[in-house]
Amino acid sequence: MNKLSANELVDRENHAWKELKELLEQGENTYTYVPAQLETGEDTLYQLQVSTRSYLGAVAYETQGIVVDHGWITLLGAGGESVHGSLTSWNGLSAQPAVQALPGMMVVAYDVAGGFFALDTGKFGGTGQIHYFAPDALEWESTELSYSEFMTWLAEGDLQLFYETFRWNGWQEEMAQLETGHVLAYYPPLWTKEGGGKSSSKTPVHITEAWKTALEAK
Repeated sequence: MNKLSANELVDRENHAWKELKELLEQGENTYTYVPAQLETGEDTLYQLQVSTRSYLGAVAYETQGIVVDHGWITLLGAGGESVHGSLTSWNGLSAQPAVQALPGMMVVAYDVAGGFFALDTGKFGGTGQIHYFAPDALEWESTELSYSEFMTWLAEGDLQLFYETFRWNGWQEEMAQLETGHVLAYYPPLWTKEGGGKSSSKTPVHITEAWKTALEAK
């Protein structure tokens, strides 16, 4: 099957970026992003074979990535200095992989607690829904959200409730001090009875260390 060119995948009449940006701006949760380099955005679209009429295509083409909720969640885009890796380098579509790809899953975001969000492209039946690798359960759990619904949740959802057991008082200040590509290792770990946002000590580790745990999960 012939691949569509980047030019064919940039849908200028139905580009989803304007709608997505409005969604993020009107949402309760903070977000920041750095625009993608044009050539990198085009290459990302081409490798993914998604159109900019979709939210996924818009993020891939327009941004290096998007950092949500004071830095708690990093959404992958075309890649650049502001994020570690990209939609292509996390998913086996790049000459310079950022991490080992996970067959049947397409990683789209990660969080500071060592959790990962990925589209099911075959691992769980190819539903196209976002699954979350939960660091407190060490397994992938379906969110039952499509990518566009996931973006709405990032903008408007109650992230504080979702991450209640992972967080602690003053976590926002610590997010500002984390280096790009780093997350927190909790000790005792979140999956233990003693582990938790308020009870565990936290040490910055590179995202690749946390990813090894997700790769081993069922």
